[in-house]
Amino acid sequence: MSTEAPESSKSPGSASFLVTLLRRGTPALATATSELSDEVGDPTPVRALRRISRISGTVDTTQRDGLLLRAARYVVLVPLAYRIVSVPGAFAGFVATHHGIGALPTGLVALAAVALNVYGIFWLLRSAPFRSDRAAQLIALDLVFTVLVQLVVALTVPSAVFADAMAVPGKYLLGTVALLTLALGIPAAVAVAVAAFPVRLVADLVNNGHVGFTQALGVYPTMLGVLFTASGALVLVGLGTRLALAYGIRNGRLAERAQQHRMLHDTVLQTLEVISLGGYHDPAHRLVEVQRLARAQAMELRQLIETAASDRAETGSRPLGEKLATLAAEMARDGLRAQLVISELDDDTLSEVRQIAIRDAVREALRNTMKHAGTDQVVVRVEERAGGIAVITRDHGTGFSPEARPAGFGISESITARLSEVGGTATVESNPGKGTRVTLWVPF
Repeated sequence: MSTEAPESSKSPGSASFLVTLLRRGTPALATATSELSDEVGDPTPVRALRRISRISGTVDTTQRDGLLLRAARYVVLVPLAYRIVSVPGAFAGFVATHHGIGALPTGLVALAAVALNVYGIFWLLRSAPFRSDRAAQLIALDLVFTVLVQLVVALTVPSAVFADAMAVPGKYLLGTVALLTLALGIPAAVAVAVAAFPVRLVADLVNNGHVGFTQALGVYPTMLGVLFTASGALVLVGLGTRLALAYGIRNGRLAERAQQHRMLHDTVLQTLEVISLGGYHDPAHRLVEVQRLARAQAMELRQLIETAASDRAETGSRPLGEKLATLAAEMARDGLRAQLVISELDDDTLSEVRQIAIRDAVREALRNTMKHAGTDQVVVRVEERAGGIAVITRDHGTGFSPEARPAGFGISESITARLSEVGGTATVESNPGKGTRVTLWVPF
């Protein structure tokens, strides 16, 4: 069943991504995030042509992603670098063939070409904000230069070496075709390729007094090859970018879903399990305790929801030691006494994201102790180890056999997966009757 919207329901700005890319060049990448269906990022194996058809489907051309638009400009570094290499190479070949005849004007053309392209690369890589109007001016200047260098060579070199000397501005012209294909699309590049024919005829007329149709047409096979190559590169970059975005969006959704599952497991489910443990003979006392847990859980859920809604990471917050001390106080209210032993640590050595991952993983380890270990005491030790921070929780409870007990959600998701996301590891060691040791480690 097709997921495409009927023609009548498409917005006025809807168009094929592939067609838009070929018509507009890399700036069309700014539309790549629009109308990405789930099918594009579906990892299920499908035929290559079907996958390409999905990727190159409809986009909304009125939507513009600023970050993608800024990143797209770096693609034109390739033709600029090509000119810096190929134009001096063509000049060196010309000088070697004709032993310096006509070398001065041709060399000046090559030098100016290299300087202009070096400036173009510098302008693209500078830290100042990108200005599209300035980019348009530079492209216009580049087109003027492409025409002028051919006329300069025609006016300054002897007729005997003219055909070979034109290889220098010819390389620049090929770079122009590639540049426009990437920056403005195929129509602009084709227009320049067509305009190059009369320009070459004028150059022939200026240099030797007659028009050379054969020489003017001789550059077109190479020019068409450059146009085809640049178009292929444009298509690969565009489709690859759109596919990567689709996978990124899909994986982001999966990560968000896993985070929500962990949140429910570490909050609501844990509280319900604590309530179900009972241990109170007085119904009134039990009701008070359940109300207390419910209030605490409601406050924690509200904080988590507000944090997710604001999409902010904690900044300028308490160091790891204080986070763990607060966690120990939280566990004490639930009946688990956690003795905290912390080595002298630099508060700035661990990023906030890794501190939060450690704290949440320790919370899960302590809750596992409270539920399964049959003890109300645990030691939490924090130390530097192997280029990172290690947090070890140790209890002398009932323990368990890791081989006989399958990994539960609390270990595989709330502990191991959480630390894996920040480059850390988790190790659980336990034996029946000898307690459990959980070692958490994250790099600096």
